[in-house]
Amino acid sequence: MRRLNKKKALNLVKELDAFPKVPESYIETSTSGGTVSIIAFTTIALLSTMEFFVYCDTWMKYDYEVDKDFASKLRINLDITVSMKCHYIGADVLDLAETMVAASEGLKYEPTIFELSPLQRMWQRTLQKIRRKVQEEHSLQDLLFKSAFKGSPTVLPPREDRLSHPHDACRIHGHLYVNKVAGNFHITVGKAIPHPRGHAHMAALISHDVYNFSHRIDHYSFGEPIPGLINPLDGTEKIAIDHNQMFQYFITIVPTKLNTYKFSADTHQYSVTERERVINHAAGSHGVSGIFIKYDISSLTVTVTEQHMPLGQFLVRLCGIIGGIFSTTGMLHGLVGFLVDVICCRFKLGAYKPKSMPELDGHMNNHSLPISDDFDH
Repeated sequence: MRRLNKKKALNLVKELDAFPKVPESYIETSTSGGTVSIIAFTTIALLSTMEFFVYCDTWMKYDYEVDKDFASKLRINLDITVSMKCHYIGADVLDLAETMVAASEGLKYEPTIFELSPLQRMWQRTLQKIRRKVQEEHSLQDLLFKSAFKGSPTVLPPREDRLSHPHDACRIHGHLYVNKVAGNFHITVGKAIPHPRGHAHMAALISHDVYNFSHRIDHYSFGEPIPGLINPLDGTEKIAIDHNQMFQYFITIVPTKLNTYKFSADTHQYSVTERERVINHAAGSHGVSGIFIKYDISSLTVTVTEQHMPLGQFLVRLCGIIGGIFSTTGMLHGLVGFLVDVICCRFKLGAYKPKSMPELDGHMNNHSLPISDDFDH
């Protein structure tokens, strides 16, 4: 009884077989079918390889939300060289809250030579080319995000030659912590002194003939410095055409949280608009000679997350490629075979010509069947 029930169960399962086997004696191969099979297998291998590379690659996802962090401080990292001696200029920050941050709290003044050496000039030109490419193609920024902390820092390399003439410039570098509100970082003539209504610079005793605000920005960023990231002002160089000239940079800062598979960091991206003009009070162009970097902070925070294709999605896409190509090539092969058979074979001349049949006129043929002698008896 158990064997009978087992046999019935096996027969039921056998009837549910959706993949019936065709005996090899009924299978007919052809040259066209083999050619289509080669094309199908080649296409499957090519698309599967490309899909595997897509699976191994990652991409950056951008999410936006309102910035709720107002109590923290904003860090400014800078490395600027001005074509004036250090005792002639001063740098500080003044924000909208009338809070002044003196440069002595984190910046260093280092006498140097404004003219770059050949190696340094080559480094600067390379940095400028990369910066322009990043501004033109945003996809390169994703590549920099993924390779951050692995790339070389954007720091001007040391001079490879000996100094041939005395120092004629001042390198201001270091970092400052300011309030997370809009502000103005500036470098102008004279050292900054506190004032009840703000602040002032002691510029009265300095002659206008020594004014030269030609400058080079080797690095300018916000937040924790991340090696390998290139900022919009890195590598900028401006040459003053007049002693009384103002250089202005208007910056919009976007707080950015960077999350990759290798590291996480809180940094800041920014966009910049540049403007420069000669100060001429007689012509109505008023102002103060110097370098002014005015920044404002966006109310949105950008979260950049590195993402990867899940394994399940990769397997589904791979099965879709294999099954789709097999089905498509099978239908195309059948359709082409049918059309070729109809056009080239079915309508050949005389293919459907009926065979001649003997006409029956109702009379017997003269050739009668032979009668055996056995019938006579």
